[in-house]
Amino acid sequence: MSLDVDAGRARLRPVPPGPHRHRQSSTRHLLSWLDMRATPYLFVSPYFLLFALFGLFPLIFTLWVSLHDWQLAGEREFVGLENYTQLLADTKFWNSVLNTVGIFVLATVPQLLIALLLANALNKRLRGRLVLRLSVLIPLVTSVVAVGVIFTQLYARDYGLVNWLLGAFGVEPIHWQNQKWSSWIAIATMVDWRWTGYNAIIYLAGMQTISKDIYEAASIDGATPRRQFWTITVPLLKPTIIFTVIVSTIGGFTLFAEPVIFGGGGMTGGTVGQFQTVAMFIVKEAFRDFDYGYAAAAAWILFLLILVAALVNYAITRGLGRSR
Repeated sequence: MSLDVDAGRARLRPVPPGPHRHRQSSTRHLLSWLDMRATPYLFVSPYFLLFALFGLFPLIFTLWVSLHDWQLAGEREFVGLENYTQLLADTKFWNSVLNTVGIFVLATVPQLLIALLLANALNKRLRGRLVLRLSVLIPLVTSVVAVGVIFTQLYARDYGLVNWLLGAFGVEPIHWQNQKWSSWIAIATMVDWRWTGYNAIIYLAGMQTISKDIYEAASIDGATPRRQFWTITVPLLKPTIIFTVIVSTIGGFTLFAEPVIFGGGGMTGGTVGQFQTVAMFIVKEAFRDFDYGYAAAAAWILFLLILVAALVNYAITRGLGRSR
């Protein structure tokens, strides 16, 4: 400020800001803009960096490898779509696709239905409800290797518990690893035993977000518990069901550990590939036959199969509750 004396009166006159004040104002404006616009992107950037490093790059690199005759040793010759054309004509690959889809259907459909009914039961007023809810997660924390070994023993031909129970009804012992249908059922039961409780807890969490007032109003209108389940619970639970269906689709099409342990650790899936999945086929081609280009092409086709199956299941699941 400066003092201006005019006709015996003194008054203060503002001094124009200097260049340093303009710089300070510009700096504050820049920092404020960065805080409002750039900081949110900085906070979420670790996810995208990790996804680019461990998700996007392997995906693109696998596509690049699938376009080459990529062996463990020797030249890596570019062959274009030759690996894909050979793969589409490979009966062993389509056999693994059939096995994967068959096991997926046998495992996922009853698994999600049982999980939905189990969650509905756990949502009721029960004694020891907390203990019951926690107990359904016990199979999930069990090692998949332990699960595979135990179920392999249960389905053993000569001394397995399952054949012993069937024998009590006059059924001849079944060699569960020799046929498609029997091996599919055995592997599907492993998957169901391990993942049904996990999906039940997810459904239970979704059910607890539904307002009790809706059920009370339905009861006043005379709706039975069964009708409430199909007309209230299932439609309002649809987003959760869609999530579990898509996750189960991804897990079912990439099934690997259970059939490998069931087959004794081999990648062929039985003597004639009766329970070899696509994931086992890919590992066999890459790490036993060392044909990385062929395995990469199979991995990309598996990715497309998962995408198509997830879209189909999503379309089917969206129609839940519409006809009721």
